[in-house]
Amino acid sequence: MFKKLLYFAGIFLISAFAGSLETLAEGHEAVLDTGDTAWIMTATALVLFMTLPGLALFYGGLVSSKNVVSALMHVIAIACLMSVLWLFGGYSFSFADGGDLNKYIGSFEKFLFNNIEWNALSGTIPENVFFIFQLTFAVITPALMVGAYVERIKFSSVLLISAIWLFVVYAPVTHWVWGGGWLADLGVLDFAGGLVVHTTAGVSALVIAILLGNRSEFPNRVQPPHNPGLVMVGACMLWVGWFGFNGGSALAANANAGMAMLVTHIAAATASLTWMAIEWYKNGKPGLVGLVTGTIAGLATITPASGFVDPKSAFIIGLLAGSICWYFSVLIKQTFNIDDSLDVFAVHGVGGMLGTLMVGFLASESIGGTAGSWEQAKVQITGVLAVAALSIVGTYIIVKIVQALIGLRVSGKEAQDGLDITTHGERGYHL
Repeated sequence: MFKKLLYFAGIFLISAFAGSLETLAEGHEAVLDTGDTAWIMTATALVLFMTLPGLALFYGGLVSSKNVVSALMHVIAIACLMSVLWLFGGYSFSFADGGDLNKYIGSFEKFLFNNIEWNALSGTIPENVFFIFQLTFAVITPALMVGAYVERIKFSSVLLISAIWLFVVYAPVTHWVWGGGWLADLGVLDFAGGLVVHTTAGVSALVIAILLGNRSEFPNRVQPPHNPGLVMVGACMLWVGWFGFNGGSALAANANAGMAMLVTHIAAATASLTWMAIEWYKNGKPGLVGLVTGTIAGLATITPASGFVDPKSAFIIGLLAGSICWYFSVLIKQTFNIDDSLDVFAVHGVGGMLGTLMVGFLASESIGGTAGSWEQAKVQITGVLAVAALSIVGTYIIVKIVQALIGLRVSGKEAQDGLDITTHGERGYHL
């Protein structure tokens, strides 16, 4: 009798212990991590800092003095508009389950942040933190496109194109890559937005520049950047903010985030020196604007690879970014005669696609869990082609619709007088 009691007591204790382990395991999957949460909240602020004021000042310094307010206005207005539209469907179409179409587009499930408890978790962080972290990516992506069409486009057209573009191009691609879509299933590697952000923005910007047409001064009478110092300040803000952009994409405060920050810095520094060296050789003088343009090229190119490569690979990516992106900046304007005013396609489009391809070869299994190989490279090529195709077709249709509805270009006189005073009634400088 005593043996039977011991037997049943043992069974009970084992069952209880096993149940406790299961409960702990389940709890671990849904437990808030305050360290991760604090880091992603910080990263969110850093990414917004990239746009406001970083990107605004970078573009503001690159244009002529009569269009500086216009460039600043484009960036901040897009930031505000995308923030509201992210609530009104952008987030839901990117990250909600799309049902039968869930491999291509999300659904209305999270429209207006509905069906989400205020303290719901996304991994180890609150979903509201994940929402606003992803919002900052949706803000900066169409803002990057501003550089392709400055000094000649209607402000109303900027807003309308950007609004439609968020739903036609950005949200589907985000769902494909980060929302459990078909490219994610294929195994595409895009740690922080080489496809989602830079390829979509760069390719779409080129389409807009072609359809909008060149500035009247292009190519021989275009004014140089009116304030290289402002360009440098904006670029440095972008550089600092990029630590949140790439490091935050680990969605945790861990070694992966630290490595992403490290390789981001190495690639940016290497690309800066490479671009400067090429211009020094070509022009006989090292230029500040060229150096910091190389910085942004390096940052854009390392973005998709930042969670998958080591510092040695980051150095290689930086060398390629500084040289190949420089080459395309010359090719687009001088050979193809396309007025991509501030080199958005050459820096972001080419950089994003180049980095996405290079991670296919350079990915380290010990860092990101995937080893570089020809098979992975073919997957990366598929991702680049698919995203570029949607960006081209989607943007072309959007621009044609907006052109038919409200037109695209300001008048010749407005462009000559400057958009600061003719569109916004303000001047950047009173001298």
